[in-house]
Amino acid sequence: MTATDARIFELGDYRIDVIVHGFPGKSVCHGPLGFSTIALVRYKNKVALIDVGGFGQRLILLDRLKELGVTPESVTDILLTHSHFDHAINWVAFPEATIYISSEEMEWAKKQPHGRTYVPELYVEALSKHDKLKLISDGETGFQGIRAIATPGHTPGSLVFVLNAGSVDVVFTGDACKNRAELISRSADMTFDKHATEDSIKKIWAEWKRRENGVLIPGHDLPMIMRNGVIQYIGSREAAIKAWYSDDLNKTTIFSLL
Repeated sequence: MTATDARIFELGDYRIDVIVHGFPGKSVCHGPLGFSTIALVRYKNKVALIDVGGFGQRLILLDRLKELGVTPESVTDILLTHSHFDHAINWVAFPEATIYISSEEMEWAKKQPHGRTYVPELYVEALSKHDKLKLISDGETGFQGIRAIATPGHTPGSLVFVLNAGSVDVVFTGDACKNRAELISRSADMTFDKHATEDSIKKIWAEWKRRENGVLIPGHDLPMIMRNGVIQYIGSREAAIKAWYSDDLNKTTIFSLL
């Protein structure tokens, strides 16, 4: 395995680019930040996104793909860990992609009352009728080398995706385990079912520890690697807010979130 920088991993025939690093925090006064991880996986002629972010990440996602020479039309697969707005909105930008989500997640999401949850109900409704939607379950995906693991808790149909890249596994956890704090404590904030979440985090640990030097890419944190039983972050966090606090449009205050 080589990591040419904090965002890029070369694993045999696979290349993984972390388009957006997730952030392990939430706003105190204005609801969820929604700073979630978006990852790009390329294998031969296949191009997959694992989660696609929300509105706030839309232009960042498209700009980053352009930098990498990837057009929206060349994305062949989108693998959604779950249906929440910060992970599942931007599938509409990729007209040629087959979109994978668990059948249980879709059925649950369609039943959520409009305007009451973090499920983007109109996007879910449109996705449920999409001609390139593929409903999957535990053990399945349509992308070479990636399998899905049912990890309910955060939502009833949450999935974790595990890429078998030869001698190394990469575990994409989505929000089944959002950050290092949840991973270490083996419990979670903002979960639909606390006990199911705890069981799912045990599954995640088992997958991550299955091979030496495994990489874990959570839904709201930096990638991590396990070396000799020790967790190490890969890269450094990037998060800040720019605010206009004066009468001068050209004067801003930047607050680091690190």
